[in-house]
Amino acid sequence: MVEDETIATPPGKLWDRMKSDPQYAPEHLALEAVRRLGPQARDWAERSRAAQPGLPADVLAERATKRFRTHARLSGAVSGAAGLPGAVVDVGVLAWTQARMVLHIAAAYGIDPTHPDRATDLLVLQKVHKAAETARTALGVAAGRERASALFARAGGTPMAGVMLRLGLRLAQMAGVRAAKRMVAKVVPGAAVVLGTWANSSATTSLAKRAVEIYRDTPPRALAAQ
Repeated sequence: MVEDETIATPPGKLWDRMKSDPQYAPEHLALEAVRRLGPQARDWAERSRAAQPGLPADVLAERATKRFRTHARLSGAVSGAAGLPGAVVDVGVLAWTQARMVLHIAAAYGIDPTHPDRATDLLVLQKVHKAAETARTALGVAAGRERASALFARAGGTPMAGVMLRLGLRLAQMAGVRAAKRMVAKVVPGAAVVLGTWANSSATTSLAKRAVEIYRDTPPRALAAQ
């Protein structure tokens, strides 16, 4: 499949939103992922089933896992920049790639990847929140801030370095603990990035296993209650 470059990385407007409101960066990313990536995941699953009728859902989910695990290995080289800005972009792209994978896995099991509940799933699966209830509350706050006209001026009085650090740490939390360590390694002058592609792959593989466990046998309507 030819990669759609328009959705391979977080869109510019999402970056602006997250920089303006770094505390809720994972929530903004999850909301945008479902809006922008959910339809792609749905269409992919429909095309795959049409091309191979009777294809087991587990096989389709494994294809999605392999595809986006490969993307995750490469995501650390996306920015091409050193220091804090490059590290923030790296973990942001990784978190976005992982969200794409989870939505594709959901679609593989016949679960609507465009449903708003998938944003809740993303935040719980990526361990931003421990429970769906708190994830929903945070998503509601983020959606309200997104609509507020003051959102884009929120970071105006905060030094950009501080904003980027907060944003990077929140996105690293979403992408996995190893990604957070990798970001620190990239930011510290002279530090070797020892985790590299293995860290991205490991965090993404663990996330895929959690997604499969949830989506394989759970009726779609019951997911949001977990």
